[in-house]
Amino acid sequence: GMAAHATLQRSVVSPAGRHTASLIFLHGSGDTGRGARAWIKQILNQDMAFQHIKVIYPTAPARPYTPMKGAFSTVWFDRYKISNDCPEHIESIDSMCQGLTDLINDEIKNGIAKNRILIGGFSMGGGMAMHVAYRFHQDLAGVFALSSFLNKDSAVYQALKRNESVLPELFQCHGTADELVLYSWGEETNKMLKSLGVSASLHTFPNLNHELNRTEIEKLKSWIEKKLPVEAAKAN
Repeated sequence: GMAAHATLQRSVVSPAGRHTASLIFLHGSGDTGRGARAWIKQILNQDMAFQHIKVIYPTAPARPYTPMKGAFSTVWFDRYKISNDCPEHIESIDSMCQGLTDLINDEIKNGIAKNRILIGGFSMGGGMAMHVAYRFHQDLAGVFALSSFLNKDSAVYQALKRNESVLPELFQCHGTADELVLYSWGEETNKMLKSLGVSASLHTFPNLNHELNRTEIEKLKSWIEKKLPVEAAKAN
């Protein structure tokens, strides 16, 4: 892996009030943090914003991406192909886990407790989030994966087979009409993680393709507020 990590560029929605929790949202392949934020803003007619939660949309560094014949793309990791039936490109996944660990550590340095940080994302971003949380940061508040999947013998599954600790809850959403990441891949990921001790929900969206919709983001927002409730002000 690369020794020195360039700090990930990020687009940030600041909390309206006192910052006591953080949310990291990872975009899909070829997108940017700014692009994901704008997409959600367009769907909701406003930023996904909270009283106490800082929302961070980092951008993946551009790298050669095999499914695009090696053309450069802003992707969290490389893939041999877009399928759940091939090996993972573990070197690029692990390198990015380190970059995202730096981002998590920045929030901790800002005084945010680890169990007050959520990570998740759309498509490849959700897959990346599952690697980060279930392999390296099992004390995070939770994970969300929208239209995402893990490969059949993912390193995530290998890590959880050896695991004893309490794991972050998973909030998963998937459209039944998804033609890029099949609904069955998302469903299989959900079943595997459940069998390995993860408390996981799967919200199914009939006729939704590889996209986000308003109902889904509203459901996600409610779940985020449940996992990261407003903290009572501490008496000094």
